[in-house]
Amino acid sequence: MMRRAQPWLGTLVDITVDGDPQAVSPAFDDIALVHRLMSFHDAASDISRLNRAAAGELLAVHPHTWQVLRLAAQIAELSQGWFNICCAPKLVDWRCLPPPDDAGIPSYQPALAVYRCEPEHRVRKLAAGWVDVGGIAKGYAVDLAVETLQRAGVAAGCVNAGGDLRCFGERAWPVAVRDPLQPRRSGAQLELRNEALATSAAYFLARSHEGRPISALVDGRNGEPLVTAASASVRAPRCATADALTKVVLASGDARHAALATLQASAFII
Repeated sequence: MMRRAQPWLGTLVDITVDGDPQAVSPAFDDIALVHRLMSFHDAASDISRLNRAAAGELLAVHPHTWQVLRLAAQIAELSQGWFNICCAPKLVDWRCLPPPDDAGIPSYQPALAVYRCEPEHRVRKLAAGWVDVGGIAKGYAVDLAVETLQRAGVAAGCVNAGGDLRCFGERAWPVAVRDPLQPRRSGAQLELRNEALATSAAYFLARSHEGRPISALVDGRNGEPLVTAASASVRAPRCATADALTKVVLASGDARHAALATLQASAFII
């Protein structure tokens, strides 16, 4: 068993494999590509180009960016707006994200109001607004890395990006989920086999801004900060799906939300 870690996506990405260790470098290359394409901070990224685009503009983006934006729109629709990557204006206003330019902060938009995915990996900007894919791109990067490892013939492995992880192979992988009230302690322990797990919670993200509690997690329907003391964990076949659905479960408080069954996922709240 071989294990390597690198800093990407605002966290430490850990890859463990039972197989050819040479496959790990291409897997990290995939993660680095997602980092470059979908960074909110990098002015050259696809996400920054979309945020700068005027209403009505049609942009060509990388296929990976297009896939993430399409999945985000799908989960926004399935969740009836609980998941919303168009939350960036709130995160900038709360100083959780840096302003992308000198222009004023656009108004908060409901899910699906800012962009639309069109054929041939093109995206239509529908209205002024900013998107941030931090709540789904990390899971997508994990999936890409896993697929690269599998194509290379790695028998078993686990890719973990700051707690959003996916395991594959015949062995079971033990996982501990933090207790949200005491984050240095375990609140649940489980085993994963050929599946993904993601967890969202505000315990490391909550703080005060202008006299009110905020976090980097947002209720997609109304733009209010999520400062609940609970955590939401989702198991799913793919990590991108699990990553996004944790926000749905945390915001709604519903571990049986209908979107979970549609995407072959399950959830628990601590």
